[in-house]
Amino acid sequence: MADPTPVLDDLRAESDELDRLVAGASPDRWGLPTPAPGWTVAHQIAHLAWTDRSALVAVTDEDGFGTLVEQALAAPGSFVDQGAEEAAALPPAELLTRWREGRAALDEALRKAPPGARFPWYGPPMAAASLATARLMETWAHGLDVAEALGVTRAPTDRIRHIARLGVRTRDFSFGVHGLPAPAGPVRVELGGPSGELWTYGPEDAPQRVTGPAFDFCLLVTQRAHRTDLALHAEGPDADRWLDIAQAFAGPPGAGRPPKGDGG
Repeated sequence: MADPTPVLDDLRAESDELDRLVAGASPDRWGLPTPAPGWTVAHQIAHLAWTDRSALVAVTDEDGFGTLVEQALAAPGSFVDQGAEEAAALPPAELLTRWREGRAALDEALRKAPPGARFPWYGPPMAAASLATARLMETWAHGLDVAEALGVTRAPTDRIRHIARLGVRTRDFSFGVHGLPAPAGPVRVELGGPSGELWTYGPEDAPQRVTGPAFDFCLLVTQRAHRTDLALHAEGPDADRWLDIAQAFAGPPGAGRPPKGDGG
C-alpha cells in the first residue's frame, strides 16, 4: 500500500509552479493559443480545475461521481472540451481562484483518505497515490502547453519520476486501447532523471529495453512530443512498437503531436 504523501507533495509543488507562471500573466495572455488545437491558456487551466473538481467528487461523493460518468458516457467525444470551455470563459482572476480552491480541497481530501481506500474514476478505480499521480501527470503536461504559449522554458525536475513510473505501468494499456495484444515478455526501461540519477524498471536481463532521458519518456507517454523528436532508443520489436503508441492517460488513443519537421 503506497503512501500518497510524496506524490501529493510533488503535485502541490508542480501546481504551485504553474500557478506562479499564469498568475503573473496579463489577462490578454490567458487568451494565447497553446499547442492543443482550439485551447488557449485559459482552457488549459480550466481543464485542470474541472478535472481536480471531478477527482474531488470521486473521493468524497461516489454517487455524485456516478452522475459525472453518466454525463461523460452521454457525450464521450466532447465532455472534456465542454468542461474546459465553460470555465475558460471566466475572467482569469476568477478562474485562477476556482483552480486554487479545487486543488486545495482535493489535496486535503486525498491526505485524509483512509489507508487502502480506492476511488472510482473514468477508468479503473484508483488508490489515493494513483489518483494523485494522475493529477500530477496532467498538471505537468498541461503546464508544458501553457509554458510554450507564454514563451517560457520550464526546467524538468525529479517530480517527473512519478510520471515515468506511470508511463511504464501503462505499457499494456497502451497496446489495449489500440486493439493490440499486450506483449508477453517484460521490457527493461532505463531512464536518466533530471538530477542525473538512473531510474530503472523491469528485470535487468529482459531481452527488450527502452533507454533515454526520463524527460523525453514523459513527453512521449503524455503525447507532448513525437517520438522522432525524442532521444529514446528501443531494442526489440515490442519495445519499438510501444514507443509508437505509448499513452499514460485514460481514454481512447490520443492524436499526439506531429513531428517538428511537419510543422508541429
